[in-house]
Amino acid sequence: MSDTLRGAALMVVAMACFAVEDALIKGLTATLPATQIIWMLGLGGALAFAAWLAATGRGVWSAQYLHRTVLMRSGCEVFGTLCFVSALALIPLALASAVIQATPLVVAMGAALFLGAPVGWRRWAAIAVGFAGVMLIIRPGAAGVEPGVLLAVGGMLGLAARDLVTRTMPGAVSGPRLSLHAFAALVPTGLALQLLLAAPFVMPSGAEIGILAIGVAIGMGAYLTIVAATRMGDIAVISSFRYSRMLFALLLGVTFFGERPDAATLAGVTIVIASGLYTLIREARLRRAASQA
Repeated sequence: MSDTLRGAALMVVAMACFAVEDALIKGLTATLPATQIIWMLGLGGALAFAAWLAATGRGVWSAQYLHRTVLMRSGCEVFGTLCFVSALALIPLALASAVIQATPLVVAMGAALFLGAPVGWRRWAAIAVGFAGVMLIIRPGAAGVEPGVLLAVGGMLGLAARDLVTRTMPGAVSGPRLSLHAFAALVPTGLALQLLLAAPFVMPSGAEIGILAIGVAIGMGAYLTIVAATRMGDIAVISSFRYSRMLFALLLGVTFFGERPDAATLAGVTIVIASGLYTLIREARLRRAASQA
């Protein structure tokens, strides 16, 4: 098996893990307030990454945490996570995941508008078509868009902003430290929102704590897997398998939550994924041409 195929297989595994994590979180929203899930998820993730850093001898604290771009990145990730977890409590898993599929398109557009990345008319056309697919998914009508869908869009924009800020960060900041910083930031934010919204604190049962711990472990495993995937083979081919997350979300939604996405939603997802794949392939070709030149 080539490195590219191994990387693609690892990417599919990582996307399956992220979809399972989303499903576990959605299941918890039936009994726990979303704000409480957010800070508990942040606490669990921060402790997991802190233990990993300590075990590998790299230390938990770093002055890099105070770097402006690190703070901006964590702020974007916190905003995206708050919106996405809240969306999972209100709308079907498949619909929330469908909106998230537009993240690469927003990153490509943001890189052109804010980072000066060259984007030709073909990729602009693909981005426009992709956003048409998003509109087909959310279908704003006379009554407007339901709040849960707007939260999913907010989550997508937050995660896209996180990826854009990551491109401007100094390379010395490691992924585990960034993850620890972002998870830790979820704790005070979630607690503050729970108090601000007067959401009741619900004592989680042992089973709920176990589900949350499993979700954190699966999410951390997905992170490690995706890092391994992106370090081998053709990154453009490997990255295209990120869209497999939608397939797993559909399967989990149908199997465990009784969801039945309609034809318009499935058509919109197909358009978004096709546009994203074209954008990835086009960027890869341009990078290869530039390196050869």
